[in-house]
Amino acid sequence: MNCKMIIFDLDGTILDTLEDLFLSTNYALRKSGFPERSIEEVRCFVGNGIRKLIERAVPEQTPENLINQVHQDFTKYYAQHCADHTKPYSGILEILQKFRNAGIKTAVVSNKADYAVQTLCADYFPGLFDAVAGEREGIRRKPAPDAVLAVLHDLQIPPEQAVYIGDSDVDIATAENSGLPCISVEWGFRDRAFLLQHGAQKIISVPEELLTLIQQ
Repeated sequence: MNCKMIIFDLDGTILDTLEDLFLSTNYALRKSGFPERSIEEVRCFVGNGIRKLIERAVPEQTPENLINQVHQDFTKYYAQHCADHTKPYSGILEILQKFRNAGIKTAVVSNKADYAVQTLCADYFPGLFDAVAGEREGIRRKPAPDAVLAVLHDLQIPPEQAVYIGDSDVDIATAENSGLPCISVEWGFRDRAFLLQHGAQKIISVPEELLTLIQQ
């Protein structure tokens, strides 16, 4: 594989963020008097940004103004608690360092709010990424290719020399829309059967397998 750049999703791919997302979601729901969600429900709700997470978590037919309130409460709470239980998946730090040592550029493109993406990457992966991009105004969320293509443009890497790594159907579609091959991981928020059902071509079970695929 002629790979000069690897672009990673964040949640469920390099960072296990599920518990903090779960706790923050339920804090915001409780504050508005809504029933809480299970961790497996929250696992299924993530992937399309915080707004969509909240829309899925609140009861059906919740008025827009209450959705906005839950969203606001989540954002405020998560900004303070996004790293309480979050941690890198085993083996991720080691492979990132190996790619850096090999001269391969690395980046993160996530649908998570940009403030959280910047904070988490700085805290857990200092100096390991050439670019980091989260959800921000004026850039369409994944699976739109906008953020991926912007990172490639900024770092002057053509799509045919890059690969996208993610754990969801959103990531598979993002890679396709961006003209990049996709490698799916099964240690994240979606299992192998789900990934295959949504068009995954290559699936890895442990981070070390990525080294083999990239070096082929």
